Amino acid sequence: MINGILYRDMVISAANAIDNCKDMVNSLNVFPVPDGDTGLNMSLTMQAGKAAISGFEGSLSDCAEKVAAALLRGGRGNSGVILSLFFRGVSKEFKGKESADNMMFAKAFKAGVDAAYKAVRNPTEGTVLTVMRVSAERAYSAASSSPDLSLEDFFGVIEDAARDTLEKTPDMLPVLKQANVVDAGGKGFLIILGGMKSVAEGSGIVESTASDQVQDKADFSSFNTEDIKYAYCTECIVDKDLSGKVTPSKVEKFRDFIMGCGDSGVFIDDDTFIKFHIHTNDPGKVLTECLRYGTLAKVKVENMKAQHTSLAEVSGEAEPAKPAVAEPVKDYGFVSVAAGEGICAVFSELGADNIVQGGQTMNPSTDDIINAVNATPSRVVFVLPNNKNIYMAAKQAEELVKDKRVVVLRTVSVPQGISAMLAFNPEVSVDENKAAMKDAMEHVSTYKMTFAARNSTFGDKQIKEGQILGLSGSEVTCVSDSKAECMKELASSMKDSSYITVFYGCDVSEQEAESMGEIIRAEVDPAADVTVINGGQPVYYYLISAE
Repeated sequence: MINGILYRDMVISAANAIDNCKDMVNSLNVFPVPDGDTGLNMSLTMQAGKAAISGFEGSLSDCAEKVAAALLRGGRGNSGVILSLFFRGVSKEFKGKESADNMMFAKAFKAGVDAAYKAVRNPTEGTVLTVMRVSAERAYSAASSSPDLSLEDFFGVIEDAARDTLEKTPDMLPVLKQANVVDAGGKGFLIILGGMKSVAEGSGIVESTASDQVQDKADFSSFNTEDIKYAYCTECIVDKDLSGKVTPSKVEKFRDFIMGCGDSGVFIDDDTFIKFHIHTNDPGKVLTECLRYGTLAKVKVENMKAQHTSLAEVSGEAEPAKPAVAEPVKDYGFVSVAAGEGICAVFSELGADNIVQGGQTMNPSTDDIINAVNATPSRVVFVLPNNKNIYMAAKQAEELVKDKRVVVLRTVSVPQGISAMLAFNPEVSVDENKAAMKDAMEHVSTYKMTFAARNSTFGDKQIKEGQILGLSGSEVTCVSDSKAECMKELASSMKDSSYITVFYGCDVSEQEAESMGEIIRAEVDPAADVTVINGGQPVYYYLISAE
């Protein structure tokens, strides 16, 4: 039987297991842009559940409820949100139960899978959903045919089913086979199951490696935030590239860079990781620099001016302070997700009440979005995720906020978010605004320029690490050895556009950006209005809006 204590240990073990393997899961992403954050998002989501039940003593029902509530608020990215919905379904099935046998667990497993599937608009087979579903089917079959099966053997059946299904995902999704990898989310779920199985078979909780040790390395509770000169409290753990490239002199250079980005700086250099804290006005620039030294293991960015958040880390004795719900003084407000000082400034100028720092490779949690919504002094709050991997976390916030009406628009890019805000009319109803903003979003095209993180194949394109990639929407349409060639090819698709805005990133000089603007002007209608703005965004050299 699985009781509350055993389930607690299973969740903690699962959280440790995925945290230990997050970099490996990240490396399985097949899309050839640097968005390798599936493992990180799953790990951060599970860490929220682990923190909620530390020291828990009680029933299975209470434990499952605590885990589900924490994961719902801590879910990051599509993979993390799907994971949180799975555990939410499990929790509903366990409600009122002191313990559960194999059949009860199999039913709870199926309820979790059903909850995850229902939340995805167009479920794709060959992903984590498939791994979950087949595992649930095998679990139910095993519990039905062998009622006396030991807990160890029962979990062995589930784990074997997940592993077998994962190995077949390349046959279900051509893009996986093309890249010669299995699904990253499915792999993460298999690792989570392995962590739970370790407890079920009596081997105990999987031991955590770096993460638990890192938490006690620095105490940020003593920093004074009354006189806020820099808006964003930025904390990060970087798992070092251990290939020998990150030398002590390079780490010292990195330290100088971080300390030069703001104030209240703390920098810790360990054998395998770097941890720092800095107050800065450009967290995107900071996080982009981190990628030169390793992978992002943990990121926290808080807007101190907007949310009045505390820097003190929770030690376990007290609950973290939650921002109060702002009294409504107007009908409508906006929360936008964005990264880069220039892009954030544009949203603020258009009327966004609160900006949640996030985007590609830096997905905010549901709780981050909830806090921003609660801090918005309006009766209705429109939320602009501006990234397809943040939309599900935003939708969960929409369900969890009870004191305000939350309306999440399906903006999957910054240009769509800006167009939506430009179409807003404070004099008309919510439904009329939704229709107008949706129409505006559909009439804007988004183009991006970035670099390939590794060698890969996308469609008929052979891509080498470091090459320049041009994207139209989410599709790679250009692979080039130079930014100028890539921009010229992207501009050829903008010929019918009248208004073009080019946001250049934190690694791009103003001189280079203006030259790219000239390339676009040479390709499009001479009457077209082409504007170049310092967006300061990480990851993408250029984000382009064309209407």
